[in-house]
Amino acid sequence: MIDKIYGKAIEKVVLGDKIDIETFVAVARYGTKLEFSDAYIQRVQTARNLVEKWIQEGRVMYGITTGFGALCTQVISTEETVQLQKNIVLSHATSVGEPLSIEEVRATMLMILQNAGQGYSGIRIETLEMYRQFLNLGLTPFAPKEGSVGYLSPEAHMALVLIGEGKAYLDGELIPARDALKRVGLETTILSSKEGLILVSGTTSATALGVLALYDMLKASKAADVIGSMTLEVLKGTTRAFDDRLMGVRPHEDQRHTAYNVRRILKDSEIAKHHENYRLQDALSIRCIPQLHGAAKKTLKDALKTMEIEMNSCCDNPIIWWDGIDGEAISGGNPDSSYVGIEMDSACIAATMIGKMSERRNNRLVDGNLSAYPWFLVKKPGLNSGLMIPQYTQAGLLNDMKILSHPATVDSIPTCGNQEDYVAMGYNASKKARQVVEKLEYILAIELLSVFQAHQFMDNTLQPGAPSKAVLDEIALTVSIMEEDLYLYPHINTLRDLIHSGRIIDLVEEKIGKLV
Repeated sequence: MIDKIYGKAIEKVVLGDKIDIETFVAVARYGTKLEFSDAYIQRVQTARNLVEKWIQEGRVMYGITTGFGALCTQVISTEETVQLQKNIVLSHATSVGEPLSIEEVRATMLMILQNAGQGYSGIRIETLEMYRQFLNLGLTPFAPKEGSVGYLSPEAHMALVLIGEGKAYLDGELIPARDALKRVGLETTILSSKEGLILVSGTTSATALGVLALYDMLKASKAADVIGSMTLEVLKGTTRAFDDRLMGVRPHEDQRHTAYNVRRILKDSEIAKHHENYRLQDALSIRCIPQLHGAAKKTLKDALKTMEIEMNSCCDNPIIWWDGIDGEAISGGNPDSSYVGIEMDSACIAATMIGKMSERRNNRLVDGNLSAYPWFLVKKPGLNSGLMIPQYTQAGLLNDMKILSHPATVDSIPTCGNQEDYVAMGYNASKKARQVVEKLEYILAIELLSVFQAHQFMDNTLQPGAPSKAVLDEIALTVSIMEEDLYLYPHINTLRDLIHSGRIIDLVEEKIGKLV
């Protein structure tokens, strides 16, 4: 199966070298099949051989021959190392509430394969092969999402399935883990030394959720350029505010790129050309699209750089450092989620900034005093409410986004008997980022709905630009023109899907080339 990932076809993913965000989403969201390279297998086995050698030598190593966290001073006998690994999975599976989505669990399992596959963890390749098979066969562990401070609990729920405990989704059904394994022809495994620790440790779930959220935020930021341009067009705005000379005296790259996007989208618009001098200056929500969208996109691109480093890192503790025939187990703090958390907190703020401008643009569309169109973009306002209430929906969503933009990472609640006396809270930053981007997509969808409806009141002797027309024609296939009040919920969802899937960007790029 060839999966279309935001304009890119990915048939198969081979873990072993670095992966990027599109490759990550191909596996997590679109089900692209996964393989291990020879180099991946070799470095995993090299680290595993050292762990087994050190256990035979009786070395004291954190989490291998000792307890965990504050119990790291408790030495575990060689005979008890296997029970120790089972115990950590059982005792750590304590997250609660609603489950992570299928794609969030898949993303986390992929991050576990990436984390352990760097060759510094000491896990058996057979155990990693189980997760690879889960991903390829569509078996998804059940994992509640509430109650993690950075890692451990959701990952422990996932690891339960390896040993035949817990539950898993298969073909849309939630069933006991043993039944799920049997259906796909897999046997339960017995976790060996260090393996339970590896499977719950690291920034795996925080990174997984963050990457999914960031991928959608990056798409939404480009969609916002398209929708903002279409709003400018239908509100008879001036493109003079997007002049490259103006951008050049404040040379922020993403501001300049955003203005370039808007100019290209409206380049052949008869509407935009006709109204270039219609008014001297537009409201800030129109003329500051390059400035706000540009600032948000810079923040998102900074986050992307950090997240792609994290995706290709080993965040285990301890790491297995091999040197010739011997090496060392080095304990440290690589599972700390500060990098992920700070970036995702910042990404939430950036996405909310895009959302607040979209809501203001939409308000101008539906306000008859500002748009010069009928109030709420409907014939016979009063008898009909038209698009009055979708702006209320935007207001409610935006209020949520503002609440969710409070940073998670500034908080710290000590855990583990003060052995973990500082906690980064990166998981919560990524979890709320998933909520933020979904709300942003709906806010943009509502603005787009207003743009579509506003075109029904325009002088049809003037044609929109080819990119706008392509989007409007696509919308018209499924969304009805509002002559009088109608049920809007399905239309809002349809337009949100247009944004979430990246289809709106594809439609525009087919006309003008890649947006920047």
